[in-house]
Amino acid sequence: MMQGLIIGRYVPGKSIIHQMDPRSKLIIVSLFVFVVFLANNPYSYALLSFFILLNIVLTKIPLYYILTGLKPILLVVAFTFLIHLFMTKEGDLLYSFGTLEIYEGGIIQGIYISLRLLFLVLMTTLLTLTTTPIEVTDGMESLLHPLKKFNFPVHELSLMMSISLRFIPTLMQETEKIVKAQTARGMDFRSGPIKDRINAIIPLLIPLFISAFKRAEELATAMEARGYRGGEGRTKLRVLRWKWIDSMMLLFLVLVTIGLFILRT
Repeated sequence: MMQGLIIGRYVPGKSIIHQMDPRSKLIIVSLFVFVVFLANNPYSYALLSFFILLNIVLTKIPLYYILTGLKPILLVVAFTFLIHLFMTKEGDLLYSFGTLEIYEGGIIQGIYISLRLLFLVLMTTLLTLTTTPIEVTDGMESLLHPLKKFNFPVHELSLMMSISLRFIPTLMQETEKIVKAQTARGMDFRSGPIKDRINAIIPLLIPLFISAFKRAEELATAMEARGYRGGEGRTKLRVLRWKWIDSMMLLFLVLVTIGLFILRT
């Protein structure tokens, strides 16, 4: 398996999570976005950690692969932690150096916010790892179907979201190729002052945008050649079926939500 940012990739498998209805997975991930903000103490975060670890175990995807794929996100998580560490002025003063002050509340707040961000990325990653882009499109279209009464472009929006997720690993691969090509020409991205590193990123952006537009054009041409004319009149090869595991996992998330309300302080 290729390492790097793994969100947007699909890993084939026959686990319970793989066999779940994409609608239930989309509902669970959407609800989790709100549920994660209920946690505000170590016990509630431990409960959320248990919920995520259970999902990881049920996917039967190696934990090492998932954690290695999250390395690009760790920089954002670390930056988030540092912002709250130095900006939050609550609790006892633990350290002071000139204008920099570290408070107990800053450490706690930094850890909590970083964990929330990490949990959200993990849940989204598990969704894409166990659900094909076609299933994501079908599930989202089915959930948004009532909006068709208001002339809302449900199918087009679902397809756009699915393609966007699929493009994430593709663009990451393109970026990796461009970085290697620029490095071979003598460009240095990992050393020197921050200003020089930022200036070195500019040569990456131009070919990356060109490659993205080229791939988008190729995709549009391929869809047009296959007679794609929107969602009207299209039939489904696979019919979505709600299974018992979908109800059980949704019920489990409801129980976790109730537990967070009880543990909330």
